[in-house]
Amino acid sequence: MSDTITVRGFVATEVKSSTTPGGVATASFRIGSTSRRYDRESGTWTDGHTNWFLVQGYRHLAGNIGCSIRKGQPVIVFGTLKIRSWERDGRVYYSHTIDADAVGHDLTWGTANFIRSSAKPILSLVEQDPPPSEGEHRAADGTFDEPEDGDEDLDGGGDPAAAFIEDTNGDIVGLNLETGELAESGV
Repeated sequence: MSDTITVRGFVATEVKSSTTPGGVATASFRIGSTSRRYDRESGTWTDGHTNWFLVQGYRHLAGNIGCSIRKGQPVIVFGTLKIRSWERDGRVYYSHTIDADAVGHDLTWGTANFIRSSAKPILSLVEQDPPPSEGEHRAADGTFDEPEDGDEDLDGGGDPAAAFIEDTNGDIVGLNLETGELAESGV
């Protein structure tokens, strides 16, 4: 059986990353999806049955899953459902796997900070070719003004684990490489 499915639930295991013998990156985790209903008699929400799925991502998606998804986080998974059965010792077993096309955080439960993946190293996103000539001011087309003398951070309080990128307002801001958060931005 092979059908497209969208599942909402919580990540139940740590992400397991590996590579196939052919060199394709993979990442997998288990997700638990529990139905909930409102019990009018008691006036409370009641948990229903929990369905368990193994979520499998490949190639670029596998790398993004490994960097973004953690145990306990609410996620939405879209992909192809594959139900497999096998028999052992006279008993039939089933496995439910979703070959993921897309995985993301469920924003019903919190916020996320999206950062587009790139084949370029993160610092190359702000490097300019050719460099601006002295005194040149550039427009907000992705280029920026060179800092003036005396604008440097002389107290050494800068974060060594940061890069600089352009935010949605066109401003150059620091990016914490450990958390993925933008510094000094209204985003």
